Amino acid sequence: MKSLEKPPVCNPMLTHVDHLGKKSQAEATCCFVSLENSTKGEEGEKGVKGAPGRPGRMGPPGEIGHLGVKGQKGIMGHYGKIGPSGVKGVKGDMGDAGSRGPNGDPGVPCECTPLRKIIGEMDILVTQLSNELKFIKNAVAGIKETDSKVYLLVKEEKRYTDAEVYCQGRGGHLTMPKDEGANAAIAGYITEAGLSRVYIGINDIDREGHFTYVDNSPMSTFSKWREGEPNNAYDDEDCAEMVAVGDWTDVACHSTMYFVCEFDKDSG
Repeated sequence: MKSLEKPPVCNPMLTHVDHLGKKSQAEATCCFVSLENSTKGEEGEKGVKGAPGRPGRMGPPGEIGHLGVKGQKGIMGHYGKIGPSGVKGVKGDMGDAGSRGPNGDPGVPCECTPLRKIIGEMDILVTQLSNELKFIKNAVAGIKETDSKVYLLVKEEKRYTDAEVYCQGRGGHLTMPKDEGANAAIAGYITEAGLSRVYIGINDIDREGHFTYVDNSPMSTFSKWREGEPNNAYDDEDCAEMVAVGDWTDVACHSTMYFVCEFDKDSG
């Protein structure tokens, strides 16, 4: 191993200064100290981190990578909610008539025509009796009379036109209050029955805003419309009802409610 040498160290004892202040040649006399077999000094403290250097230049772009392998198809997800029903389609054309079926087995001989006729007549009679029974039940519940009219409160909810047909079928009409006395009698009738409203025979079905009685007689001498009525709310109120206090309001004809029939005494 090659010996290491320290740089020359000058011995200050060999320095000579003449009277002019110049160093003599003896100053150049230096000595060398051999570092052979010398020990390593202690490691110094770590220095403070220096400031970051300037960014380097952008390098050249890399090569385009290879296309990866296509992954496996995932499992099927959950079914979504059922959407709303679509618009109803146009009705298709009628199909061709099918072939005629085989003849049925012959029937058992029977003289049934007279029996069928009797049964049909009995069905008609039962229907008539059932309707009359309903009418009698209503009548038994009580009727109201004035000098010229008989009023019957029918406790069957019907639409306006069905109610009028019911009254006509028994020789009358939906009630038509044409004066204060008749109006008060009907109002008292429905109040005693514990009802809040009933159909009466007034409408403007034929001409909007022009109300007439159900027998087509004009309303020229009397009316009892509640304040703000008739108002044809929702453009769908062509019939009339009476509330318990005796006032009238216009209502939709397709509503179902109880009603009052009236009959002339000389025809009842």
